[in-house]
Amino acid sequence: MIALVRVDNRLLHGQVLEAWIPRLGAGAVVVADDEAARSPLAQAAMSLCCPAEVPVEVLPLDRVDFAALAARPAPVLLLVRDVAGLTSAVARGLTPGQAPRLNLGNIHFAAGRRPVSPSVFLAEGELAALRALAAAGFQVEARAVPTDPPAGLEELARRFAAAR
Repeated sequence: MIALVRVDNRLLHGQVLEAWIPRLGAGAVVVADDEAARSPLAQAAMSLCCPAEVPVEVLPLDRVDFAALAARPAPVLLLVRDVAGLTSAVARGLTPGQAPRLNLGNIHFAAGRRPVSPSVFLAEGELAALRALAAAGFQVEARAVPTDPPAGLEELARRFAAAR
């Protein structure tokens, strides 16, 4: 089962290792990212930082079999780099039935983006994409670690509008 889809430009890092994997009881981590999949160094670093009992797969987005991940008996944490990667995953077959919760963990600042949480900055098009995903049945939230209170999509939209 896909326990969580997390959008985080850092992909696999300390917060994921120390907070999310234990909280979810994840038996595997799948990094769905074209750039990381092209980099043997990134693949090695991500594989080596995880405990041996939690295998890490780094795959290009077009090679991820979302139905097979959802059918696994142990919880899977699926990581994507950005909202574009998330929408690409959905276009390639990820459904709310397979992974109902989409977590925005860290999306760095860039031109045209506004803060919606201490670690998430969104552009207008990204907010629109998230609204479309919510309309399709996904639950969208932002929080860095599991102990943070989640901010839902409407709260993120309110913060986006206030950040003008």
